[in-house]
Amino acid sequence: MSQLGAVQIEISVLLGRSRLPIQQFLRMGRGAVIPLDAAEHDEVWILANNHPIARGEIVMQGDHIAVSITDAADVHDYFAA
Repeated sequence: MSQLGAVQIEISVLLGRSRLPIQQFLRMGRGAVIPLDAAEHDEVWILANNHPIARGEIVMQGDHIAVSITDAADVHDYFAA
């Protein structure tokens, strides 16, 4: 078990996605807003080393933002989006 404990993974949370022309992206400056395809109460994707592993919801814990795991990820849904 000690070797497994030494393995590092990067956990990311994907709130939403957006598609826009590269020219529009290059014109953006400080304070620009990129619209996402997500609503306020949508589930988020939880990624381990950029691979979907679970779905979750955003929760507030005092002044901190956290993610509560709600379900296992369906890889086909992730790549279909």
